[in-house]
Amino acid sequence: MKILYVITGLSQGGAERVVCDLADEMFVRGHIVKIAYLTGEVLTKPMHQEIDLIKVGLKKLVSLPIAYLKLANIIKIYQPDIVHAHMVHANILTRLVRLVIPIDKLICTAHSNNEGGTLRMLTYRTTHKLATVTTNVSQQATRAFESKHAVPLNGMRTIYNGINLNKFNYDPTARYTLIKELKIDDSCKLILAVGRFTEAKDYLNLIRVIHLLKKEVDYSFKLLIAGDGLLREQIENMISELQLQNQVILLGRRDDIPKLMSAADLFVLSSKFEGFGLVVAEAMACKCLVVATDCGGVTEVLDNKEFLVATENADELKSKIKYALSISHIYKNIVIQRNLKHVQDNFSLDNIVEKWISLYYEK
Repeated sequence: MKILYVITGLSQGGAERVVCDLADEMFVRGHIVKIAYLTGEVLTKPMHQEIDLIKVGLKKLVSLPIAYLKLANIIKIYQPDIVHAHMVHANILTRLVRLVIPIDKLICTAHSNNEGGTLRMLTYRTTHKLATVTTNVSQQATRAFESKHAVPLNGMRTIYNGINLNKFNYDPTARYTLIKELKIDDSCKLILAVGRFTEAKDYLNLIRVIHLLKKEVDYSFKLLIAGDGLLREQIENMISELQLQNQVILLGRRDDIPKLMSAADLFVLSSKFEGFGLVVAEAMACKCLVVATDCGGVTEVLDNKEFLVATENADELKSKIKYALSISHIYKNIVIQRNLKHVQDNFSLDNIVEKWISLYYEK
């Protein structure tokens, strides 16, 4: 089978990792795979170099006609059996390309319950019939699209993101390596957050939470944030204003996320909205205790609702982090093992790939 994945970009993010993992798995299973990306630099890529990465070159609105023609030409020459688009810009552009280039099967996957405002939802709705199948990454995200009339009722399927459990698993040496790298005492409690510096991740609220936590506890702790993005300056300014330079470390972009998760005492997701909450499942797979905001599909990922909190609520998030860091070692291990089994049973990449293959071959 010839498969073309089309994605908005290949920066560092959950959707990008999902597409690259999916491409790798399809390649291993004997399919011919290419990835077309619309814009940006390549920060996330498949492990197998045989998978072609094709830049479409969508930079600004004025470049849209050229990008449209290039994507159409890619599809025309490659003649894939399946075109599987991911994220809003790739979904819409690929649907419009189908007006001029025959596509045997076009699958469009959204990766959030919030892919933009009214105009984007209207565009989704008006182009819906151009896709063979439209999917989203959680039940909650699917319901959100229906409620916004971006898709008809029952017009969107849910297929969860898959996690490569060979990559995301517990490393018992990770903590020693990290505290040595950062010159941190082993008694220091490590709180980890991972993700791009965007409004969706709500890191400014998380910084406020750390400010509140600092006033209430007498033990040493540090918040480590792995990621980068447009809001970095705002985050740095708030850290400085609240005098949290000793409590917050911005790690920048990292390629050792599983090791960071293995090393941390607690993983925190502070997002305002998510599609699936892939990073939560990844942390659980690395045997890291998780506290997360109840947004998007996170409630479907985090099996233990005891550690969910409302979005944009600094006091509640602070209290839950404080509680999670205080529970007994025995109870912590019980929660971690339960979370790990939930991930293995529901979100393993092997199982999710089988669902995609069934959909690809579905008549």
